[in-house]
Amino acid sequence: MRVIWVLLFAAIGLAQWSCRSKTTSPKKPMEEYLYSDAEIQNEKHLSVVNLPIEMPVSELETQINAQLKGLIYEDDSFEDNGGDNLKAKVWKINPIRVVAKDSTFLFEVPLKIWVNAGYKVSPLGINLSGYKDTEFSIRIRLISKIGISPNWKLHTETYVDSYDWISEPNVKVAGIRIPIKGMVSRLLNHNFEKITQAIDNQVAGGIEVKKYVEAAWNLARQPILLSKEFDTWLVVTPNAIIMTPLLVTNNILRSSIGIKGFTQTITSAVKPAVKPAPKLPDLTITDKVTSDFRIGLISLISYEDAARMATARLAGQKYSFLGGKYNVEVSSIEMYGQNERLIIKAGLQGSISGSIYLKGIPYYDPKTQQLSLKDLDYDLDTRNTIVKTAGWLLQGKFSKMMEKEMVFPVGSQMNEAKKSVQQILANYKVTDGVQIKGTLLEITPDKVYLTPKHIYSVVFAQGNINLRVEGLRSFDQ
Repeated sequence: MRVIWVLLFAAIGLAQWSCRSKTTSPKKPMEEYLYSDAEIQNEKHLSVVNLPIEMPVSELETQINAQLKGLIYEDDSFEDNGGDNLKAKVWKINPIRVVAKDSTFLFEVPLKIWVNAGYKVSPLGINLSGYKDTEFSIRIRLISKIGISPNWKLHTETYVDSYDWISEPNVKVAGIRIPIKGMVSRLLNHNFEKITQAIDNQVAGGIEVKKYVEAAWNLARQPILLSKEFDTWLVVTPNAIIMTPLLVTNNILRSSIGIKGFTQTITSAVKPAVKPAPKLPDLTITDKVTSDFRIGLISLISYEDAARMATARLAGQKYSFLGGKYNVEVSSIEMYGQNERLIIKAGLQGSISGSIYLKGIPYYDPKTQQLSLKDLDYDLDTRNTIVKTAGWLLQGKFSKMMEKEMVFPVGSQMNEAKKSVQQILANYKVTDGVQIKGTLLEITPDKVYLTPKHIYSVVFAQGNINLRVEGLRSFDQ
């Protein structure tokens, strides 16, 4: 009888030991990746940096007057309707006035004109002819369209609207004053094109736009340190420039320049090398430039750090199943990637010991600024294994409990990068008279990428940038 009781207790103990000490060792899911670290950091996001330009018409008037001084035209073959060869010189004698609306500019230009005029008279029946010098002044009104050509030259297309006399032309021959106003009017009408062309050429040659755009173009290529703590750099590779036509509203000349390019966020302990400067591309005129710019910002965490954080969070926590009949505790966490899914290897002890594998899709939650998992579930081989050894683990929705714990704060990297960009955009001096100001308005998530070493969270920062040009100056100044 005693032997029977001993055997009974042994059987009960063996059954309890068997219940509490079941082990599991499912097959490890394959480790594979769609991306490398270099590919993520070299991933380029097409962006347009919008540079609105505003310039008072009064500033344009100042610059045109600074460029057009004194003699603006001289010709030895100033021709009238009869084909006579005459000499002429044209000076600006007072400041030019500029009035503008939409894309049309009205220039009022006071000019002094010297011509060597021909004459034919017959006083007292004596035929006299020859050439005499004369000077006179006119106030000419020009209508002009101002634009920028693909090679970045400011150009104007000007024609004469009207003119009036400030002083009239005449010559004296043998003491006789000979009015030549009619002849000079014809001469002017046939030669105004030469005068307007001379003004157009001097405006185009005197007001330089290209150097300001080149300054912004080269600035955009310089790597910007977004986070010193996390060694994060923003690199922009510009490849095209677009611009809206110049228009005037409320006496302000306005246009928008868009620098198209690719943005990259690179993690590097040293400043990334600047590639050789590409030639400033030809300008493309377009009806609209988008008002927003977009850059990609990244945060990253290694699998080891993520596993360490998860292990620390889960250490000591016990999970009960079926009213406390079974208990399990997570003893360790390891992580790696399988294409788009994160694999979690969880070491267990308690009613079951060994390891199990779970798969989930990582995503970045902008509200909590955390890297989280969704659809976390057992790997197929793990599920088949625990069905045989610990089916209660499936009934207890252990995977959902694990999913709630798999959160990793990466917002500090995002915030640091956003703060750095905002400080740079707050008031950046490109060159004398040119400043950049901008604001970040919104952060939107892109996706999470798994590489052999890291988990990358990528978001887009959207905002606006303004370029302030405090007066376009002549190239020679």
